[in-house]
Amino acid sequence: MAVVKVYSTPTCPYCVMAKDYLKKNGVEFEDIDVSQDAAAAEQMIRKSGQTGVPVVEIDGEMIVGFNVPEIKRKLKL
Repeated sequence: MAVVKVYSTPTCPYCVMAKDYLKKNGVEFEDIDVSQDAAAAEQMIRKSGQTGVPVVEIDGEMIVGFNVPEIKRKLKL
């Protein structure tokens, strides 16, 4: 099973969509609220080069935004 992390904020609609998509497809993931965790926000920026959310990390590969084709490809859905 893939290791999945979703860097998100509670007010981001695309973050909600990404997490709902993963739940609907039975994918377990760690939800990381970067609005409450500055260290996690810095880690996300360092790994992805992006300051916006969502950023979905799948087995160490960063996917910026709610990019369904890339999420499907990486998770083999």
